[in-house]
Amino acid sequence: MTPLDISHPLWEQVYMVAPLTIIGTREPDGTYDLAPKHMAMPLGWQNHYGFVCTPSHATYANARREGCFTVSFPRPDQILLTSLTAGPRCDDAQKHALDAVPTIPATKIDGVLLDNAYLHFECELEKIIDGFGINSLIIGGIVAAAVAEDSARYADVDAQEMIAHSPMLAYLHPGRFAKIVQTQAFPYHVGFRR
Repeated sequence: MTPLDISHPLWEQVYMVAPLTIIGTREPDGTYDLAPKHMAMPLGWQNHYGFVCTPSHATYANARREGCFTVSFPRPDQILLTSLTAGPRCDDAQKHALDAVPTIPATKIDGVLLDNAYLHFECELEKIIDGFGINSLIIGGIVAAAVAEDSARYADVDAQEMIAHSPMLAYLHPGRFAKIVQTQAFPYHVGFRR
């Protein structure tokens, strides 16, 4: 093993697999912001979802002020749309690249979701935990969720067949992505329980 330099961010020295999500929030002027996040995950076995953000970003301020956010899981063929959500704000403080990103309205909260993503969450803000250096963990309770028909798990459909037919998007930080089309069943030990 090669030692890593812990005086620099470890995440810049190795590739790590993460989900790539798009977080949606409502701006003060009533428009909606979308921003990509890869430091995002379920929190426990109940319906809680969290992501890392910094207080200097509009996503943080919007989620805190509005008390809610959306989460969209883009498909691999939506990588360019996902990239557009990372566009900078212009002189008028707007992200005009978002005009090219198709969205649909949320059903339970005031927000939008990426159209044709394979999974949607609508979350009510539960907690913000500051203090991870310049970053914070934003946690929401999922109040509505929807999955694309071709991405739903069914007992009578082989998991590998479903994933091959409806690939998933993964982010390999820093700066790479992957299309997941092939998987294997995990070899759980006999008697394993979560």
